[in-house]
Amino acid sequence: MKLACVRQSKVLTLLSAILLLSACVSMPASPDYKQQIEQQQALPAWSQSADAIPVVSLNSLIDSEQLNQLLETAIDNNPTLQQTWLTLQIRQARLQQTDAAHKPQVSAGASAMRSENASDNFTSNIDISWQADLWGKLKNNSQAASKDVAEQALLYQAARDSLAAEVMKAWLNLTATSHAIEIEQQRLKTLEQNESYILQRYRNGIGTLEDLDNARSASAQSRANLAANQEDYRQQQRDLKQLLGLSNSEDIVAPDKYPPVELALADLPEQTLARRPDLQAAYTAIEANQLRTKVAYKQLLPNLDLGAALKDAASSPHQALMASPLWSLLAQLTAPIYQGGELRAAAKEAELNEAYSYQSYRETLLTAINEVERYLSLEQNLMTRQQHISAALKSAQNSLKQYQTSYRTGLVDILDLLTVQQQTYNLEATLDNLIYQRLINRINLGLALGLGTAS
Repeated sequence: MKLACVRQSKVLTLLSAILLLSACVSMPASPDYKQQIEQQQALPAWSQSADAIPVVSLNSLIDSEQLNQLLETAIDNNPTLQQTWLTLQIRQARLQQTDAAHKPQVSAGASAMRSENASDNFTSNIDISWQADLWGKLKNNSQAASKDVAEQALLYQAARDSLAAEVMKAWLNLTATSHAIEIEQQRLKTLEQNESYILQRYRNGIGTLEDLDNARSASAQSRANLAANQEDYRQQQRDLKQLLGLSNSEDIVAPDKYPPVELALADLPEQTLARRPDLQAAYTAIEANQLRTKVAYKQLLPNLDLGAALKDAASSPHQALMASPLWSLLAQLTAPIYQGGELRAAAKEAELNEAYSYQSYRETLLTAINEVERYLSLEQNLMTRQQHISAALKSAQNSLKQYQTSYRTGLVDILDLLTVQQQTYNLEATLDNLIYQRLINRINLGLALGLGTAS
């Protein structure tokens, strides 16, 4: 009876010590970041063109089987994306390591000793250890590691979507540069015809040497521009192959004409922003750091480690295999008393990391809002500019016909004709570039709206 009272007294003393030590640690209240984020996402509906339609993925912006194959190749082979995927797998492996801290650790051993003047001695032992998760520290640590995995999965999704958009834009860029080459070739052909015509007039004593020099200068400048465009096309082929993760020398086939690119419909801001994987990843990082703040403060609390051991010894190996083992149990309570403020500083660092992740989320959120508003506005601007340039090109083409007739009759000089020709081809190139920029903007808008790649 007396022994039982002594044991009960020891247990009470142990519990009292735990309560006393835990009372010295106060867990600070975490800021309500969720409410602050909801307030920042409360935006008015975005205004958009009536031509916008609901789109489910980036792939569906352009209906092209060839492009879909290029996207599959890029997702499978792009080394940067594969590194992101491997980082996700590394995070998953770390999660398994973190989860192992919840489980008991079991180890076994055996030894044999032989001496000259004594009998042989064989021993075997089994040790079991387990840390009791009194305060939920191990659970919080595991939850934080799980959030890391979720964050990396979202970052992989964001990287995959960005890669798909880059491939789509690079593919359209080949068509745009091909058009620039064709326009410059037409310009050069016209200039060479002018040069030949002026040379004939000069030989006949009608034209002047100044007219011939001006024509030759314009032709040479056009040849230089054509060479630059052709080199741009070769460089763009290399860049696209790099995105695809390919190293072969075979060129990627680009469409002769621009394919239609749908204008994605922008949902309500809350719905649009909720689809973006980069925003989801940034919010998940906040949650992970909140859990790590809890872990850091719980490091100041006592730890309770439990252990059990079985040991057997005999003169033969068979008899030493736990035939009549001795057992022992151990409960160990440890608490940090003084470590020079290291744990307190670590807890403060965890709080700062939490605040830092919130500011990082705000930066990502502001970037997302700015991107959507910018691309929606740019769609309207490019449409208006395209209409004006189309009208200007039509007028310039009519004017060019009149100037060509007037030059043949001697009413205008060669400089006037060259000026009108240059203006016409410049307007044609500008119009094609505006069409290209508008298609690229629609891809950027789809990415900003959180449209992902179809599986």
